[in-house]
Amino acid sequence: MCREPASAEDMRLAAPRPAPGPAVDPIALAPVDDVTVTVLTDNVFDALLADDAVGTRARLGTGGRVPGEQYVDGQAAPGLVAEHGFAAVVTVRRGDHEHTLLFDTGVSPEGMASNGRRLDVDPSAFAAVVLSHGHGDHTGGFPGLVRWLGRHDLPLVLHPDAFTPRRLAPPAAPPFVIPTLSRRALEGEGFSLVERRVPSVLLDGCVLVTGEVDRVTDFETGMPHHEARADGVWRPDPWIVDDQALVMNVRDRGLVVITGCGHAGAVNIARHALRLTGVEHLHALLGGLHLTGPGFERVIEPTVAALGELAPDAVVPAHCTGWRAQMRLATELPDAFVPGSVGSRYRFAA
Repeated sequence: MCREPASAEDMRLAAPRPAPGPAVDPIALAPVDDVTVTVLTDNVFDALLADDAVGTRARLGTGGRVPGEQYVDGQAAPGLVAEHGFAAVVTVRRGDHEHTLLFDTGVSPEGMASNGRRLDVDPSAFAAVVLSHGHGDHTGGFPGLVRWLGRHDLPLVLHPDAFTPRRLAPPAAPPFVIPTLSRRALEGEGFSLVERRVPSVLLDGCVLVTGEVDRVTDFETGMPHHEARADGVWRPDPWIVDDQALVMNVRDRGLVVITGCGHAGAVNIARHALRLTGVEHLHALLGGLHLTGPGFERVIEPTVAALGELAPDAVVPAHCTGWRAQMRLATELPDAFVPGSVGSRYRFAA
């Protein structure tokens, strides 16, 4: 496969454009009474974490016993599966009405669904599935999800670029080709695809899917060595424009923003959500912030500083945030920092 480097002008034209000022047509996001986020897939499972004001933690032995011939009673207590990926069940309540969706599916075929069963999550409550973007650590769990759901006709909300072939091509290593989603396979399993580049409002007006995020900071410049294939040619694709987040407005508290990887930049995403909705306060930011590894650690300090200015009440850095960024967030936002773990249930209430 041939490769052609993009020119500076190509990169300029491909880059997302910022949209300055208030939203011309702000989205009226219905306030909800509470938001509950149950993490089914994350990089860490810590069964010894204590509950806190925001999170209830999964314990040792969550989900009961399984066969274990090495033990005298023939039973083991394995807990939950941690893997490099993200998936969460999001439930919003307004008055007497609750709505639930699944955000991302993790990386392995069975990890997310296995954890969901062990946590007694009811997949029949899912009104929709939303994908943050098309990378394999967020889309790998569809086989297990289909077996968990059984027969279904769920809408699947995603950006059309989620089907783009992609790879990581660092200069000193062989390219790693990321598994590419198949429209035919997803439709064949019963999903009704809703492909949108612009914001969507779901679940009786209670949940906003951001669509493409405005890139307004000067330090969140995308993913180095990330490429996409079009017309048989691999080209630089640092922006990952299909990256989108979930947003809820908790009554009298502010916005709860959930990211998958945060490829658009944690600060860009938070500012975009505030601008779109006209809500003035970021109540909570939860999910992957993609601040790990040599290509992203330079972004940690300006990200932490900018989030400090936004002054969220809770920050739950998960998945691809990385330990260095988590340490800095814990140091600079000690009252807001909440450690992440598979099986945690976070509640943000009015």
